[in-house]
Amino acid sequence: MPWLLRIKRKFNAAHFLTNYYGKPEPLHGHTWTVEVYIRADSLDEGGMGKDFVEIDNFLKEILPDYKLLNEVFSFSPSAENVARWLYQKVKEKYPSVEKVVVWETENCGAEYFEV
Repeated sequence: MPWLLRIKRKFNAAHFLTNYYGKPEPLHGHTWTVEVYIRADSLDEGGMGKDFVEIDNFLKEILPDYKLLNEVFSFSPSAENVARWLYQKVKEKYPSVEKVVVWETENCGAEYFEV
């Protein structure tokens, strides 16, 4: 029986969207929330699938906290693109990642997963 582990972390970053044709898109910031879902197919002797602290520390290392995302990434830093980037980074260390959800606000976000 598999388990789906969930790790949530916040970071602060600014961005502006490129090639966006809606209302003018000025530079603005968010307190982004990321949720990482990792499958565990078994538990260790302590009853854990993965170490939450280890995963949280990994996220702390890779998330672009207090950065201008347009200067960090070579792509337009939409929630969709950030979710895909984060999924790929997490998958390098945790191949059993199921999906990543990136929230720009409490009500707007995007998730990325592979089928």
